[in-house]
Amino acid sequence: MTRSLRRLPALAAAAGALLLLSLAAASPAAAHDTLVSSDPAADSTVETLPTELTLAFSAELIDAGDNGTVVEVLSPSQTDVTAGPAAVDGAIVTVPLGEAAEAGAYTVNWRVVSSDGHPTDGTFAFTVTTPTAPSAMPEPTRTPDASAPSHEPAATSTPVATDDPADGTPADGDSFARNLPWIIGGIVLAAGLGALVAVLIARARRGGPDDDATRTPPAGR
Repeated sequence: MTRSLRRLPALAAAAGALLLLSLAAASPAAAHDTLVSSDPAADSTVETLPTELTLAFSAELIDAGDNGTVVEVLSPSQTDVTAGPAAVDGAIVTVPLGEAAEAGAYTVNWRVVSSDGHPTDGTFAFTVTTPTAPSAMPEPTRTPDASAPSHEPAATSTPVATDDPADGTPADGDSFARNLPWIIGGIVLAAGLGALVAVLIARARRGGPDDDATRTPPAGR
């Protein structure tokens, strides 16, 4: 009985040591998710720079946005060729890359938030053998601006009848309008002359017999 009691502290110490060792061995694995693969792969050689970089991790990551997920791809001249922010989809991180690329070694620096909430980061490199140039941008099609002044002649309405430039005579409408006073005056004048002639004829008819009566008979009769 006494021997068993004496052994208890030693057994408890041994059990505690084993527990600490197991926790120490398990903690690093549980604390940080690791990079499993990438495209382009680490230390690989590709002909041209791909349109995007893909990183695959050992567990689903926490999407902390720009504050937690950061990926930069540095060209041989130390220019960041990423063309947008990194996107997290479970354990996969993708980031778009630009079109223009130099030939040479590219360095990838990444930082993510592990599934346990702890940030982790790393770096690797790959090589591009063939440089690429940006594609030519098409010329934008210009649309006419309604507010801008137009240099084209404005459309005109159907011209009103005017004098004929060939012979200088007025058009029918203007000719009638211009001659209307003369026409009216001619009608009035003709009517007046007609009335005067009628009056003179009437007077002449009435004065005929009187003239015969007042005539002096010829001499010798």
